[in-house]
Amino acid sequence: MTKLDLKKFEKKMIIRNTRHSDIDHIIALQELCFPGMIPWKKDQLESHLGIFPEGQFVAEYDGEIIGSCSSLIINFDEYDDRHSWDDVTDKGYITNHNPEGYNLYGIEVMVHPDYRRMKIGHRLYEERKELVRSLNLKSIIIGGRIPNYHKYAKEMNPREYVNEVSLHKIYDPVLSFQLLNGFTLMRINPNYLPDDVQSNKYATLMEWNNVDYRPMTKRFYKTSYPVRICVVQYLMRQIKSFDEFAHQVEYFTDVASDSGSDFAVFPELFTTQLMSFLDERSPSLAVRKLTEYTEQYIELFTDLAVRYNINIIGGSHFVKEDDDEIYNIAYLFRRDGTIEKQYKLHITPNERKWWGISRGDEVKVFDTDCGKIAIQICYDIEFPELARIATDKGAKIIFTPFCTEDRQGYLRVRYCAQARAVENQIYTVISGTVGNLPQTENMDIQYAQSAIFAPSDFEFARDGIVGETNPNIEMVLIGDVDLEILRRQRQDGTVRQLKDRRHDIYSIKYKK
Repeated sequence: MTKLDLKKFEKKMIIRNTRHSDIDHIIALQELCFPGMIPWKKDQLESHLGIFPEGQFVAEYDGEIIGSCSSLIINFDEYDDRHSWDDVTDKGYITNHNPEGYNLYGIEVMVHPDYRRMKIGHRLYEERKELVRSLNLKSIIIGGRIPNYHKYAKEMNPREYVNEVSLHKIYDPVLSFQLLNGFTLMRINPNYLPDDVQSNKYATLMEWNNVDYRPMTKRFYKTSYPVRICVVQYLMRQIKSFDEFAHQVEYFTDVASDSGSDFAVFPELFTTQLMSFLDERSPSLAVRKLTEYTEQYIELFTDLAVRYNINIIGGSHFVKEDDDEIYNIAYLFRRDGTIEKQYKLHITPNERKWWGISRGDEVKVFDTDCGKIAIQICYDIEFPELARIATDKGAKIIFTPFCTEDRQGYLRVRYCAQARAVENQIYTVISGTVGNLPQTENMDIQYAQSAIFAPSDFEFARDGIVGETNPNIEMVLIGDVDLEILRRQRQDGTVRQLKDRRHDIYSIKYKK
């Protein structure tokens, strides 16, 4: 008897997290599911994946995308009772996503019309519920359409319609489905989706409560979320060995740790101090000799971060990689012993001329125990697109190690860092080198005044400067930044640069 090949009969149903390759399919699906309504824009869905990829799901059947849903986390109590879809989603970009929030807010569920008897919507909702349980959130909240209401609008008001649907006297494809999935009615919001003609712009605010929710002592409405930063303004002076360099670095790490700092920040290229004992006059050859100390540098800072229990932005260092190219790389040494790196993306004419430095090609944002951060090395902070990309990826602090030889160069870094803080409602930190290395070609003079900058609004420092060092003196700056104030100001500040962006007329497209 010939055995049947069962695999040729298989059609796999998968509920999985959304990928970038799904975006065009999701937009096409939305146009099919909601004719007459404005579909997602590609950059909105890209924003979802950049900010909260865990909350985005698709249903894939036999290789075809037949359903999807999107969500974000918020503290629902912070939103007005009559909020609109635009309010709660930041006009579809979810840049108001709050990882410390209590509620998962569902902003869309859709299922291909040809597959609506296969419980696709139910499967997507179950995936959301599992996410809420795994993240220990209180509930799922949704603003649900009532698409059949337009058929009854002349006979009854929205409350009467919802009541009839709840009693199963009228069928509504969305509300009936939500009630069957364990959601309860909170209230009815007018003007929720302006283009939802079928619902006459009304939406039912519904909630599913997580009975497994466990109140945690670390989770409460914060009045503050302080992060302490120690900025090292490092003096470049001649040394005789790597051990002497390590001794100086450990001293500053100890100072930062003793002050209870969460981050210690060193300047760009401060490891070029090692060139002062390498006895090589040619800059291009000296930089290659310097790369031989990469492993010692990484071992030193990893040890210091763990031993002193502090996250270290290890300035930047020239690194030769497998392609035999040399890169200017800033490392993040976390206090748990893990390491990340950010390549310098824009190389100055000086770096190309004297050292032949190659450029990186990715804007990274790093998770830390103090929230998401980014590192943009010196010249990179002068390109506003990079800071906006990092902010859209969730960064709350941008660290900028820099090395400039004159006041003009320094002011370019400073003014741009301050502008980035205002534009993106973010904290920026600049850390520079001072002193001189007369024996080291192209690193002979330095100019710096390191600082921590904040957005310019009432709850921040009056002039937007958390603190700054004296110019051209070796010293440290210790300052606190408050991530809770930052979050509140993004929501309700005097101006709201992130929320008020005109996505309808411009956008920044990140090509990675």
